[in-house]
Amino acid sequence: MQHQNIVAAWEHRGMVFSGGPEGGKTVLVDGDGAEAPSPVDTALVALATCTGSDIVLVAQKKRIDLREFRIEVQAQRRDAYPRRFTAINLVYHVTAPGASEQGIRQAIDLSLEKYCSVSHSLNPDIPITYELRLQA
Repeated sequence: MQHQNIVAAWEHRGMVFSGGPEGGKTVLVDGDGAEAPSPVDTALVALATCTGSDIVLVAQKKRIDLREFRIEVQAQRRDAYPRRFTAINLVYHVTAPGASEQGIRQAIDLSLEKYCSVSHSLNPDIPITYELRLQA
């Protein structure tokens, strides 16, 4: 079993923290969302970039020519505390000349169903759906 250790340190201003692996690269996260993305926004960015990284790897193995790739995340949250996610929809904008919709969907499905550790770390009662907007 692998262990993951992260350190988050308050930056002595507002709700701003820097965090990352001890001695490694860090990111800023702002509890108020003023100076940097909020913790909730950061979680959604982590989900998008986790699936995105998987999709890039699968596309490279399939020799798909990704020209542009952008992911929008649309999340719904409860109004009452804890204001957890109740649904997440990922919108994949892909420009890949000659790519088939089936090939891109297969890469997305592999990420969401098998590889993306962030999506698998979210509560399983949160439905994660996606849309594909492909320009081939």
